[in-house]
Amino acid sequence: MQTTVLRNAAVFRADRAATWASALVIRGDRIVAVGGEAEVRPFLAGADEVVDLAGRLVTPGFVDAHVHPVQGGLERVRCDLTAGETAEEYAAAVASYAARTDAPWILGGGWSMAAFPGGTPDRALLDELVPDRPVYLPNRDHHSAWVNTRALDLAGIDRSTPDPEDGRIERDAAGHPTGLLHEGAMALVERLVPADTAADHAAGLREAQAHLHSLGITGWQDAMVHHLAEDSLHRAYLAAQAEGWLTARVAGALWWERSDHDVAAQVARLVARRTEAEQAAATVPGGGRYTLPHVKVMQDGVIETGTAAMLEPYHDRCGGHGDNSGISFLEPALLREAVTALDAAGFGVHFHALGDRAVRDVLDAVAAARAANGTADRRHHLAHLQVVHPDDLPRFRALEVAANAQALWACHEPQMDDLTIPVLGPERTGQQYPFGGLHRDGATLVMGSDWPVSTPDPWPAIHTAVTRTDALAPAGTPALGPEQGIPLGVALAAYTAGSAWVTRLDDRIGALTPGLEADVVVHDRNPFESGDPGRTTVLRTYVAGELVHHV
Repeated sequence: MQTTVLRNAAVFRADRAATWASALVIRGDRIVAVGGEAEVRPFLAGADEVVDLAGRLVTPGFVDAHVHPVQGGLERVRCDLTAGETAEEYAAAVASYAARTDAPWILGGGWSMAAFPGGTPDRALLDELVPDRPVYLPNRDHHSAWVNTRALDLAGIDRSTPDPEDGRIERDAAGHPTGLLHEGAMALVERLVPADTAADHAAGLREAQAHLHSLGITGWQDAMVHHLAEDSLHRAYLAAQAEGWLTARVAGALWWERSDHDVAAQVARLVARRTEAEQAAATVPGGGRYTLPHVKVMQDGVIETGTAAMLEPYHDRCGGHGDNSGISFLEPALLREAVTALDAAGFGVHFHALGDRAVRDVLDAVAAARAANGTADRRHHLAHLQVVHPDDLPRFRALEVAANAQALWACHEPQMDDLTIPVLGPERTGQQYPFGGLHRDGATLVMGSDWPVSTPDPWPAIHTAVTRTDALAPAGTPALGPEQGIPLGVALAAYTAGSAWVTRLDDRIGALTPGLEADVVVHDRNPFESGDPGRTTVLRTYVAGELVHHV
């Protein structure tokens, strides 16, 4: 049984008392000692490896509480636009990828709205690059897709095509589609895209798992587990677990089909998938790595496209009030019915709630479920929380609902400054990402990345959570609502112990405590002393004592 001693370190235990240590011992798959030299001395003689860390930080494994890893992995191996920042860089990447593949569709994504005037790319550029094959490229937040004329023609989208109820087709002054599709309108083309196969999902998951482990992430909540098709993400996780190569701990959030209003029948299908996962895990030594504790309910869109659900209308870009208040994907009565049924069935609900009306409607639905079913340890949580009305901040604690923060977005950057703030106005701009207010009011904080929407690296997100600035921003860039920053230790605990709790892994991981499984990360510095959390990198990642990444 392998024994590893990490000594002369800054060990952030992430325990309830927020204590520190200087040494830690891993034996087999467990943490067997944490403390100082006295605690680790009995293990030194028989240790297989003793590592002097010279004061570097050791933490529990990060748990990403909101991520789309298979999607992110597939984008990395397809037309990956995430490294680009300009239209010219995207054009070069599309041209290069199209030249080296004979695939019938050009797929991938990851472009930034801020690279285009008004956040709206045009099909003309894609037509120049790929005139003969359809192109379908979601942007970074995956709430819009950029397509070429060939894709529009195949889908039969023209100036007479009406907008779907849950989406919008971007049009020019004459009413012709420009090649940009928002929310539900994406499905008009996406339904024609060749379905990902089991082999595609396996390749994406392998790529994602290696990448996430390299960033210290030992577990995650997959925020959109489709489960109905034979080649679904659910099947991909079951297969990876059965084949023995799923090293990460995965808590899936099954997808709620908002177009299906037969709540009882849909809940029954979700329970069946959860049971299937439980039965599969029972056949794996140690209980398996894949669970289904949650259901994902997407209540609204995003602010940049005017689809996030707001209490008051958006401003127009000239500073005046418009008449658009966004889209609620589930009407309040249906939302309450669905959440009450899911709660009664034992599911936690993972909500996409970005606008202040969506946040309020979701909190009202949780309150209705508690009134109908009584209180229970469901671990409901709201992701994104871009705009929260101040009156709703205390309700998180009162309703025992966690705030699932994607903290990297809480800063001044081109999309925020050019596309978001102008349509929010000054009052709502100050209500964005209120992590500090939630923390001060006693709310439970957990953290995730939403990769591939943004980088899955926890440290830049932690930097922004603390400073409300981008770690790579030029000197002098102002903080976005500095009063909403949180202490470094709070942010780090949210990304480890908090996210382990919300994914129901806290009985196994999330803290560096003897007896828990050894999900441990060694970092290249101690940002509590160096003051540069955004530049911190990972040297080693252990999952249940197995070294899954090292440099």
